[in-house]
Amino acid sequence: MILWLNPFSGVSGDMLLGALLAVGAPVERVRAAIAATGLQGWSLRAEQVDKSGIAAIRAVVEVHDTATERHAAELLERAAAAPGPVAAVATRAIRALAEAEGALHGTAPEDVHLHEVGGLDTIVDTVGVAAAVHELGVQEVRSGPVALGAGTVRCAHGLLPAPAPATWALLQDAEVVGSPVAGETTTPTGAALLTALGTGYGPPPAMRVRATGYGAGTRDFPQQPNVLPLTLGEPLGAQQRTVLLETNLDDVTAELLGHLVETALGSGALDAWTTPCTGKKSRPGHVLHLLCPVDREEALSALVFRETGTLGLRRTPAERTTAPRSEETVEVRGHPIRVKHGPWRSKPEHDDVARAAAALGEPLRAVAARALAECRGTPHQPS
Repeated sequence: MILWLNPFSGVSGDMLLGALLAVGAPVERVRAAIAATGLQGWSLRAEQVDKSGIAAIRAVVEVHDTATERHAAELLERAAAAPGPVAAVATRAIRALAEAEGALHGTAPEDVHLHEVGGLDTIVDTVGVAAAVHELGVQEVRSGPVALGAGTVRCAHGLLPAPAPATWALLQDAEVVGSPVAGETTTPTGAALLTALGTGYGPPPAMRVRATGYGAGTRDFPQQPNVLPLTLGEPLGAQQRTVLLETNLDDVTAELLGHLVETALGSGALDAWTTPCTGKKSRPGHVLHLLCPVDREEALSALVFRETGTLGLRRTPAERTTAPRSEETVEVRGHPIRVKHGPWRSKPEHDDVARAAAALGEPLRAVAARALAECRGTPHQPS
């Protein structure tokens, strides 16, 4: 699935979470992912509100511990306890916040003391957004220009110009536009989530629209509704220009390779895999392959250089043909399971099947078969 955002009134963590809930992310599954971090004393509910005549969903986050300052390491430890793909996105967002603040204050990211974004609600926002994106089966996130407010914003360091310096740092390479709204429209957490999701910028991509929703901000603007429109769509079967990045590695651990594959997929790679090889001096190693959208090539190249220390990457242009697909969620004895439909077959999501099989004490194959039997949809018929 594809997400396209239209942040004409800016973006914050709770606005993005509200918009994802509005297009169908199951709030109970989102809560379960947050609970997996071990966080105590919090609540999340979806509340419908009216914003200048537009019905929108406000993600209402409440935490008992209202302290707004913490070391980034504490938040990273919490986020890392979420389910695997959810943790990858959430920790990228928090790490991006720490790196931006660290660069501004001349402090190592692991030593950064976060102020306004150091509250436990940051865990709820980042893990919640990551979980919602995962539940919706999102493979690509794109956005129109991000609206930035004007004037000033008050923070722990006093009165600063809006957008705050950390927000500017987090929006590097993003497309932005000015807004007549006074004050902060795009928050550091919102900007960090855009970065963590590997957001590309431009007009809506070719897709079949499946749902549109609006996430509500907390403030009201006299000149425009304070909402974040979000559209969820299926990519249309078509050819796509991509780049295949490859590098030979013979001095990295298996753990690092596994981490890199997951991180690359969470950072916008269309596919990522490794193959064994024998290199110079008969040393055993692996070839890392990343299939990338053209607009993610540089970011993913930087990721590989940074994580592996490799001295070079090969780049090969590639044409990728995608088939139309859809997804539905079915229940097997009370356990939700996502099923992907393609032109010639349907396949239950393995993680969902494994979770249900463990809870029910049944074989994987039996649960997968039941999920397929419950499907209302059928595979697409090729035209």
